[in-house]
Amino acid sequence: MAPEILNSKTLYTQDNVTFVEQEIRLPSGEARTKIVVRHPGAVAIVPLTEDGQVILIRQYRLSAEAYLYEIPAGTLEPGEDPRACAERELQEEAGYFPGTLIPMPGFYVAPGMSSEYIHVFLARDLRPSQLNKDEDEEIEVTPMPMQQALELIAQNEIRDAKTMVGLLYVARLSS
Repeated sequence: MAPEILNSKTLYTQDNVTFVEQEIRLPSGEARTKIVVRHPGAVAIVPLTEDGQVILIRQYRLSAEAYLYEIPAGTLEPGEDPRACAERELQEEAGYFPGTLIPMPGFYVAPGMSSEYIHVFLARDLRPSQLNKDEDEEIEVTPMPMQQALELIAQNEIRDAKTMVGLLYVARLSS
């Protein structure tokens, strides 16, 4: 039996993220208050070239206080189809249009506190196609052999969860 939501109150909203305080009744009858982060979801794309290079991006992430290697990704706009979002984000961040987008298993980022769900895609048959980057993005496009990217995971140089998940999905497909 799922907990019963007794009361919900929006605490704060900024951009696409809303913090909600929820009073719930647990199956045991006990009442608790939880904070939930509501997020519209996102996409993450593993772009592979014909010669086996994976296109990663490197950018500074304020919350991590570090430059991180990542696969291209972005937040869904309200009502946006994940496939359309993946096409847009790949062009904005990496400068490629996918000829083929293959859906992979998706995942919740932090289900204990957030509703954010990431739809993962493998992008093949890449064609150069640049859209304008978001104003706050300073991105370095960094192609590398898939094996090198997997080694960077093992060396803790790739520390972004969506990137690790996406690369490991694709590596499993290839083996």
